[in-house]
Amino acid sequence: MSKKVLILSGSPRKGGNSDLLCDEFLRGAKEAGNDVEKIRVAEKKIGYCTGCYYCQKSGGVCAKKDDMPELLQKMIDADVIVLASPVYFYSIDAQLKTVIDRTVARWLEVKNKEFYYIATCADKEKASLERTLECFRGYAACVEGAVEKGVVYGCGAYGIGEIKETPAFAEAHKMGKSIR
Repeated sequence: MSKKVLILSGSPRKGGNSDLLCDEFLRGAKEAGNDVEKIRVAEKKIGYCTGCYYCQKSGGVCAKKDDMPELLQKMIDADVIVLASPVYFYSIDAQLKTVIDRTVARWLEVKNKEFYYIATCADKEKASLERTLECFRGYAACVEGAVEKGVVYGCGAYGIGEIKETPAFAEAHKMGKSIR
């Protein structure tokens, strides 16, 4: 049975290292027969959550009029969510964090998801990715029925395309292909 896979590429650089890993993950997931969509978050108009809680009084409708309602619906409908980000000061980038924060409007509807994480950094040590992964895991901890299924550690890549020379490139494809 095919799964609905949503890849959220937080990379602000189109074709950047984490974005390239998303493409490889996508390729593998499609080869496995899944329905896969990748969204480059930086290409969407998504404003910051201001904590006004208008959404609580309006049945999950946010006061901001942007691309988030469509994206949030895709997250709700997905079986699998892939969160991908380059490391920014040992955390996720602002683009993806904004998406995560904006799920507050309907966060209880994002449930029973398989999560995969992709993180990239210039440092060669996996430990440099741990805080970034904790940000992903912190979000998943708020999602009822969330199950972490895998992590792609994209270490040792700074310049665009350098990730292709690391084991993470093949791992992303293999992990995507494992989705059944």
